[in-house]
Amino acid sequence: LDEIIESSSLKARGVVGLFPAKRSGWEDIDVYDPQSGALLQRVCTLRQQSEKRPGIPNLALADYIAPSSLGIQDYIGAFAVTAGIGVEELVKQCAADHDDYRSIMVKALADRFAEAFAEYLHFRVRTEFWGYAPDEKLSSEDLIREKYQGIRPAPGYPACPDHTEKPKLFALIDAPNNAGVTLTESYAMWPGASVSGFYFSHPSSKYFALGRITREQVEDYAERKGFSLEEAERWLSPSLSYVPSPTLIDAA
Repeated sequence: LDEIIESSSLKARGVVGLFPAKRSGWEDIDVYDPQSGALLQRVCTLRQQSEKRPGIPNLALADYIAPSSLGIQDYIGAFAVTAGIGVEELVKQCAADHDDYRSIMVKALADRFAEAFAEYLHFRVRTEFWGYAPDEKLSSEDLIREKYQGIRPAPGYPACPDHTEKPKLFALIDAPNNAGVTLTESYAMWPGASVSGFYFSHPSSKYFALGRITREQVEDYAERKGFSLEEAERWLSPSLSYVPSPTLIDAA
């Protein structure tokens, strides 16, 4: 590991942004400029629709942001980190040397470094930058079990499976210029060893899976995002509880 790092140009970069935010309606989050108060982005979320036991809510990430009616100044965070700067060049060097093992190790370690960097930044956010848990003192085991307050879900993952929300996140923190992370046409991050997401500080916030959703919610979501139904169905296809529109089937 030391040899790989010392003999290469591998670098890590990251950016964190904290913004005033309010819940808009039932499932959207309005994010504002800290200085001007202007609306920067409206983040759209989706709500679980599976049947729950009495007293168990159907969650949406927007539930973790206070609505304006409560008169509470709430916030949301955004971040992007990468440990993949220089990886591509080093992998090409490994290929030229016919060293497949070293190439695999470089990519694997870069991925692990990116995850560790994201974990470290989240700790700094909780205890220092945002500072909502300044006295946090957790063991390594507790950190692994995510016993800290707050979550950092990412677009494309179980709680928010729509990758098309990722450009909003990247725009808030200008991830390409501030962290060296860009998005491909299919919303994958480049360099590959990168992590991004939103920060929520609510004491009750937790990770969850959206599960299957009905056409009614997809129609509402498409309207909120300015998408056609077919486009929304395409991006949410793994989460649909129904057979999508014939237009999408024909196109496939």
